Amino acid sequence: MDTKEILKRVKRIELKSKRKASNLFMGEYHSSFKGRGMIFSEVRPYQYGDDVRNIDWNKTARYSEPYVKVFEEERELTMYLLIDVSESGNFGTRKQIKMETIAEIAASLAFSATTYNDKVGLVLYTDQIEKFIPPKKGKQHVLRIVREIISFEPKSKKTDLAVTLEQFMKYARRKSNVFIISDFIDSSDYDKPLRVASKKHDITGLRIYDEKETAFPNIGLVNVQDQETGEIRLIDTSSAETRKMYAAYYHELDKRYHAIFKKNNAGSLSIRSDQDYVHPLLNYFKSHRF
Repeated sequence: MDTKEILKRVKRIELKSKRKASNLFMGEYHSSFKGRGMIFSEVRPYQYGDDVRNIDWNKTARYSEPYVKVFEEERELTMYLLIDVSESGNFGTRKQIKMETIAEIAASLAFSATTYNDKVGLVLYTDQIEKFIPPKKGKQHVLRIVREIISFEPKSKKTDLAVTLEQFMKYARRKSNVFIISDFIDSSDYDKPLRVASKKHDITGLRIYDEKETAFPNIGLVNVQDQETGEIRLIDTSSAETRKMYAAYYHELDKRYHAIFKKNNAGSLSIRSDQDYVHPLLNYFKSHRF
């Protein structure tokens, strides 16, 4: 992909994701993710309903009327986007491939964060971390993140979230909000690494899938290639038993993903790549407080 095409795609994703972020995510993003704590703001006269535990006794004694200390939330947060850039993301049968949906969601989350002056960091991973961009603030930084996601060419085609999380913990020393955006077609045992990571960070998994991945259509004999291993197999899709086995396999994959995240106190959500992702994310934010 040449530079001109990359810039064109970045601009298109910027316009689309900023609009969606400003319309829906802003309030929910702000209320869903708590700051690091409370910091002193000012001292003012006591008002009915103020917490008496915040009375400033020195100033109260000096002016012979009650004064209270006012605290506000220390808002600055850090968000990490862990983006799966393995080969299986380059699959799509409807209006766009999974990787394009992943880029849009990542951009929307990043623009929501930067509106509140939060930092955003990026991790692009396959069976290891292939690129790490430290957290920073600002629109230009978010645009760099979008550009990296859509133009990055990984060295590996495979996926290993377990190794990625172990490596990520060496980078992320401070408590952060972490979004893992992937199709989670991943055979690695990421249960323990996720458990370790979720004890320090607030983690959410966003599984992006294509409609045709959930079941084989009945189209006779076809060659099917595993995008990550390159293996090609001849599949008889006219066989009801074959279609049933594949549907069961995919259902188990999805069930495993949600079960592991729930077990380790991490949020999880599945989003179909050709459908609007705003409302699923909005409902998720409304029901989760981090």
